[in-house]
Amino acid sequence: MAVQEARDGAAAAAHGGGCTCGDCPHGARAGHRRAVAEFLLKRDEFAAGQGLPAAVAHSAPASRQWISAELTQSAELVAERGRAEGRAWLARLWRWTAYTVWAAVVLLLLVQALTAVGAGWSTARTAGLLAAVVVGGALTAASWFHRARGGALAPVIGEDNRLSTSRAVAAGWVLFVAYAVLVLVGRLAAASEHAERDALISGLELARGAGVVTVLAVVCGIAVLVRRVVGLRVQEQRLQKVRADRPCAADLLTDDAGRGTFADIQYVVISAVALAFAAVRLARRPDQLPDLPWGLAVVVLVSAATYLAGKYAEGGRPVVLSVVRAREAGDLDAPIRTGDDIEIRGAGFVPPGAQGADRLARMVVRIGAVNVHVPLVPVTGGFSNPTDTALTVPVPADVEPGRVEVQVVTAAGVETNRYTIDVTE
Repeated sequence: MAVQEARDGAAAAAHGGGCTCGDCPHGARAGHRRAVAEFLLKRDEFAAGQGLPAAVAHSAPASRQWISAELTQSAELVAERGRAEGRAWLARLWRWTAYTVWAAVVLLLLVQALTAVGAGWSTARTAGLLAAVVVGGALTAASWFHRARGGALAPVIGEDNRLSTSRAVAAGWVLFVAYAVLVLVGRLAAASEHAERDALISGLELARGAGVVTVLAVVCGIAVLVRRVVGLRVQEQRLQKVRADRPCAADLLTDDAGRGTFADIQYVVISAVALAFAAVRLARRPDQLPDLPWGLAVVVLVSAATYLAGKYAEGGRPVVLSVVRAREAGDLDAPIRTGDDIEIRGAGFVPPGAQGADRLARMVVRIGAVNVHVPLVPVTGGFSNPTDTALTVPVPADVEPGRVEVQVVTAAGVETNRYTIDVTE
């Protein structure tokens, strides 16, 4: 399929990969897909030993450097197309967020109409529908003002261009509590008797909604604290963060590498269950704030504490454990000399979310005062160099013989510890 898409790219030559016109079939998404297909085709050809020019085919170091340069250039094009697609996708997302909001309002109307059969329409149903319209209008206005940043989802998109789990959970509780208060406001405005108005006002007392208020305060505090914790850990180089091309729903349940994380999953699931319970409670008792039982509230608080602890525990600085001379089969054992390849072994060289070729190509090894870019060595389906635990680079001729320090700089800009090696003449 990759070969076919690469061949079909010529048919779309009239439209560049950055084209984002709404009616164009060869827009940003098609440009990104073509660039990815061409890159995969080129990578697999190089992995199979094809496509090398005769001028470098006789020299293994020269061919490796040439292949790495070609793949780096192609990967940069893929990254550029990916960013263009991400911007176009965000620009379209605000409409979908608005459609989703009003679809939820229509669904609420249908549910109220079905439940009113036999029981009759009530002021509580009217207040609930009007509150939904007010919240929907506010979210639609927010979508319009933030249409270039994902519409109503803009507040829950983090600085790394991913959906933030803590902000999404906090936003869900904020919207629910705002909706519940608006329902009470609507009922209070429609109440004609003094006793009914007093009962509605007493429904806002802290004794009635202590559980909901406590959960709201904790999840909002968690959202602010997590942002502060992540920011400080990135500045102190104890956490590696790589910006994503665009946010996706899976970000709520996974880490930056797309792997599911227990802390995020349990936080989202338990919060969603508690919100569902609170919504049913509000439907049953629309005359007061939902009285979330303390048992369920404590479960949510424990889940929030687990999520926060997971944020403190994740990450860590990359580390160089050892540096050895890379030896191919048949080579004799010898000290490290200029021109030799060295293998750097450690952990954390590839940050989560930096598995793309454009990110891998940004890795640098500092040997003494010389910065050496890590060459990309393709294999079928990926790269054998660099990896998260090992990478191989040549020792350039500019490195002076003697004791020199080796240090790795990852794609996230984080520096490892310094490791001293001896380079002989």
